[in-house]
Amino acid sequence: MHRGFGDDSHGRGLGYDLERIGQQMLARRRALTWFATAGAGSLLAGCGGGDGSSSTAATASAGSTTTGTTTGTTSTTTAATTTTTTNSQCLADPTETNGPYPADGTNTAPGSTSNVLTTSGVIRSDIRSSFIATSTVAVGVPLTLTLNLVNSSSGCVPLADYAIYIWHCDVNGNYSLYSGAVAESYLRGIQVTNASGQVTFTTIFPACYSGRWPHIHFEIYSGVAAATSGRNARLISQLAMPSDICTTVFNGDSRYASSIQSFRQASLASDNVFGDNTSAQIAAMTPAMSGSVAAGYTATATIGIAA
Repeated sequence: MHRGFGDDSHGRGLGYDLERIGQQMLARRRALTWFATAGAGSLLAGCGGGDGSSSTAATASAGSTTTGTTTGTTSTTTAATTTTTTNSQCLADPTETNGPYPADGTNTAPGSTSNVLTTSGVIRSDIRSSFIATSTVAVGVPLTLTLNLVNSSSGCVPLADYAIYIWHCDVNGNYSLYSGAVAESYLRGIQVTNASGQVTFTTIFPACYSGRWPHIHFEIYSGVAAATSGRNARLISQLAMPSDICTTVFNGDSRYASSIQSFRQASLASDNVFGDNTSAQIAAMTPAMSGSVAAGYTATATIGIAA
């Protein structure tokens, strides 16, 4: 009798009933389709996919902080601001004695001059040869030394047009113009810093003699005129040779045979120049060095002065 279509459905015949049944079945199929679609959408939303996921990621990114580091510079970026802080810390090298063999006019010498700074020819990059009276060339393991001069009180900026005078002993532990090498003037010279605050010297690795750690002396002047007048050094100090390189050189080249025992008895802690410096100062005063006994070594060091 097809109950459930309403009281007005009675007595209208089989055709009418079939039409109503078809309409009912169509309506049910549409309803099932709608529920299936709605359920799938809800499932996707619950899994965090689709546009909702991208929106969440974008929101999280906008509130994040990213820090990146390049040489000497740290940058911090947020959604609202960007700040950059420059790492501009460098040490002012400590003042040290110029020792008994400076030939800078501050003491007397038994050799041909007591002030090599006023002598023609002292401004040179390759300091291995004598330039007063003789042309003797100092032998030893080659060393190319680059010094970077910076202003330690003003952001470590390079200092151009400053004069740097260096000197050190030969393979026998002797200093030119003094006892042991009185007639010689090798292993001494002046260079003027370029726009990058750099000078480069071609020399040899210094020996080790009794009572001292292997080292290179240097003096800084505000300009070449000040240096060649032999007055008013802005800084007098020394560089300490790296321990491992000293061991390699002294044991790897027979010309340094006299250095082996002296170096065994030496230490930075007991040295009368380097012994009272801090570890940070020693690190700054020790050149970074690479190479070999056969090929020679290259070295770099940064020197800071309050200019």
